[in-house]
Amino acid sequence: MIEAGFHLVGEEAEDGRPGLAVMTVPAGVLVRWTASDGFTSLAKEQPGASGDSMQAIVQAAVSGLLVPLGHTVTKPSDGGDLLVLAGK
Repeated sequence: MIEAGFHLVGEEAEDGRPGLAVMTVPAGVLVRWTASDGFTSLAKEQPGASGDSMQAIVQAAVSGLLVPLGHTVTKPSDGGDLLVLAGK
């Protein structure tokens, strides 16, 4: 994901740091995206823009990167996370 231009913040990024956090979970890997405060403020000022729409774009980009590589990516959870299932 780094080669594709994503900023990874690591598993310890539960503190809300902006970027993609990739965390190991029993089912596979959980991918969570957090917008920066600056981005969130900018999105609020734009007509029709929202953090939810950017979340959907990031989810589509991550899925679009991983699925062609053979990974199974679940639909986003209520919290907006993606689950990349462990291979069998």
